[in-house]
Amino acid sequence: MTRRRSLQVVAPLLAATAMSLASGCKQPEMQRCVDEHDNVVADNLCQGPAQQRVEQRPDGHGGFIPFFIPMYRPYFGGMGGYGLGEHVYGGGYSAVPGRSYASPSVTRSGFGRSFSSSGSGE
Repeated sequence: MTRRRSLQVVAPLLAATAMSLASGCKQPEMQRCVDEHDNVVADNLCQGPAQQRVEQRPDGHGGFIPFFIPMYRPYFGGMGGYGLGEHVYGGGYSAVPGRSYASPSVTRSGFGRSFSSSGSGE
């Protein structure tokens, strides 16, 4: 009889957990501005016209092809830090449809950092 009672308690808890996960109560993923080495830079560097660096790569026939590398670009999701200069990984350079993204605004003070989120990838 004890086993049946515990199933009566556990089953609704599992159902409630599944419903909350399916209902989309996820936190937005982070969007950060990164340099060409995927290190976090100030958010304002990703606003406005894109700045690019040009490299030349051999074309295999004795000539060169210009290769444009964005200097700063948005980075969506992934892991890693949010502080300036910290490395990020596991995300991408374009937003995934259906996911929301928040951009941290970092305020530095003697007592650490504070974050506020705004924005969306949709």
